[in-house]
Amino acid sequence: MAAAFAVLGVIGTYLYFVHTTTGQYIDESALVEAAVPREKIGLQVSYFLDLLPIISVVIGLVVILFVTIFRKRWLASGIAILAMAGANLSTQLFKSALPVRPDQGIATLNFNSLPSGHSTLAASAAAAVFLVVSPRWRPFAAFIGGSFAILSGSSTLINQWHRPADVLAAYLVVAAWTCIAGWLILRSGRSWNVWQGYSAHWASSRLWPLLSALLGVAAAVLATIVLGRLATPGTQSSTDYFFSGVAMIVIAGYLLTVAGILLFSFAARRPRLSSG
Repeated sequence: MAAAFAVLGVIGTYLYFVHTTTGQYIDESALVEAAVPREKIGLQVSYFLDLLPIISVVIGLVVILFVTIFRKRWLASGIAILAMAGANLSTQLFKSALPVRPDQGIATLNFNSLPSGHSTLAASAAAAVFLVVSPRWRPFAAFIGGSFAILSGSSTLINQWHRPADVLAAYLVVAAWTCIAGWLILRSGRSWNVWQGYSAHWASSRLWPLLSALLGVAAAVLATIVLGRLATPGTQSSTDYFFSGVAMIVIAGYLLTVAGILLFSFAARRPRLSSG
């Protein structure tokens, strides 16, 4: 069910941001205005941001290898890696299968760039780690992995590789595959997928979903303020659409982070209570 909602989210993102004039204008304006912060951060920082998706994959594979060898979760690791591959393959197939962007009167490149391959790579690596770690580690892994995916996704906008909607679609593609893989892992690894509660360990603390939610709300407030300012007659934007685009990425990233923590905590097996 959750995977179906994620797929519907991808379709909705595509239809609004590609097939409507308002969606194209918001998306393209954010991409164009990204030239301003990109120029200010300099080439070295820009180059580092470009490397973030690859860095995330390397870190993710190292963690998966560690868990596989020392925790002997061979099946879970195999499922997670297949889901990671599936997400990236789906992104490329989706991107190549879609027609060119329709002309809505917005000056833009007409080839399809949705979903973002860079963002899919980073988010799927984070999701793979989330899937293979123990339930008590998942809230912390979700927050760290989600934050890294958000940073990587934002970097593709800053470096003008992708529009905000491309990143949103990538996150939703990964979310769909994570739900499918999670369903398999929770059922095939019942012996270790035991949820002890939010107070069982510092990594399972309510702090992580709460912090994710607060950061998402903060981004929503920022977007509201910026877009409200743009609604004032005669207001010209220099970076307002860019910051709104970043806010969209942050909101989507942390919303999915919170959803993942809650969904997997609810679905994991509870420990048996000793009788007597």
